[in-house]
Amino acid sequence: MRLLVAMLLASATTPAIAQDHSGHAMPGAQSPAQTECEMEAAHHRAMGHPVPDGACAPTRQPGVPVSADRHEAHSGMDHSQTDDGQMEGMDDSTMDHSTMDRSQMPALDHSTMDHSAMDHSKMESMDYAAMGHEGMQSSDQAATDHQAMDHGAMDHGTMEHGTMNHGTIDMTPIPQGPPPASAGSGPPRAADAIWGADAMRASRDALRTENGGMKVFWFQGDRAEYRARQGGDGYLWDVQGYYGGDLDRFWFKSEGEGTFGESPESAEIQGLWSHAIGPWWDLQAGVRQDLTGSERTHAVIGVQGLAPYMFEVDAAAFLSTKGDLTARVEAELDQRITQRLIVQPRAEVNLSAQDIPELGIGAGLYSVELGVRLRYEFAREFAPYIGVEQEWQVGQSADYARLAGEDPSVTNYVVGVRFWF
Repeated sequence: MRLLVAMLLASATTPAIAQDHSGHAMPGAQSPAQTECEMEAAHHRAMGHPVPDGACAPTRQPGVPVSADRHEAHSGMDHSQTDDGQMEGMDDSTMDHSTMDRSQMPALDHSTMDHSAMDHSKMESMDYAAMGHEGMQSSDQAATDHQAMDHGAMDHGTMEHGTMNHGTIDMTPIPQGPPPASAGSGPPRAADAIWGADAMRASRDALRTENGGMKVFWFQGDRAEYRARQGGDGYLWDVQGYYGGDLDRFWFKSEGEGTFGESPESAEIQGLWSHAIGPWWDLQAGVRQDLTGSERTHAVIGVQGLAPYMFEVDAAAFLSTKGDLTARVEAELDQRITQRLIVQPRAEVNLSAQDIPELGIGAGLYSVELGVRLRYEFAREFAPYIGVEQEWQVGQSADYARLAGEDPSVTNYVVGVRFWF
């Protein structure tokens, strides 16, 4: 209202002033920029802001930041007398903010403003595109410095967690300790009451077969080698395999040796039933048939498995149809030099409960074999090797060998292949 009165008085006195000074040289008309500056200054004075002469807006106090000066200027404003109804008709699209000196604009102190009476529904019609904010950086574009944020002062109690999507977060707690006692308190065949005993019996059989009950065939040539030695080169074979599951298997073995151009010195074949008596050991029982000499048949009982420190052990006792009781213990150890190059020490001892002259066997420990082989696995299933092995006939067996014209101590240089499928 004050501004309107001031403008009316200025327009009424202008002719009189022009008449009184008709004899004097009058300055030229004011430029539009000066008129706009005076109007802006008059507007600030009408609002109670001190504006110096010649200035367009209130000046800042020295040493006070722009934001503080603006808040101080508006903190004293009494917005309770503001007619918000008159503000609804303001067309912001016609306002040219590009010519405004924003460094001189005081900031509003919103802490003292009563926004509860403002009609915000009218703000939807404001055209911000014409307000000349092209050079301003939006809040979405501004980079947020999270390192400077004080998260300790945030009030997380007021956060609205109901709108947060927790569906993708697996909040299942990790079980700790042993299972509760109630886990095994149900009946052992609870599914029978729903699906029937016949249907569940077939399912259990299938589950047992798929988890360790499958039948597997395996065959290995542990030693198939040529032996270079004094008195005539020879050969040796030692093969074995099985068919069955994890607990029960049919196991077969065969080994023998001889000199080229002569009959085999020894040859045998075994058929055994094997039953697992632990994670590492199988109990074996069956028959053994000798294919040379007197061709004895033996009952066999023994164990085969993996001893501590990864020694593969095969031990068996034999009782022949003529009452001869003998035993054999074999042990070998694979030591990897690389993933494919392996050195294998091997030992074998043979014992007898009595003398068997027709076989050249004396009572007690009658023969010992010690050797080492170096093999290279081109594939896990195929590995050629070289090595050396020493054989001794001891005790009465050494005497039987000398009587037959044989050397009781023989060194063999071997070349062979180890394979399995």
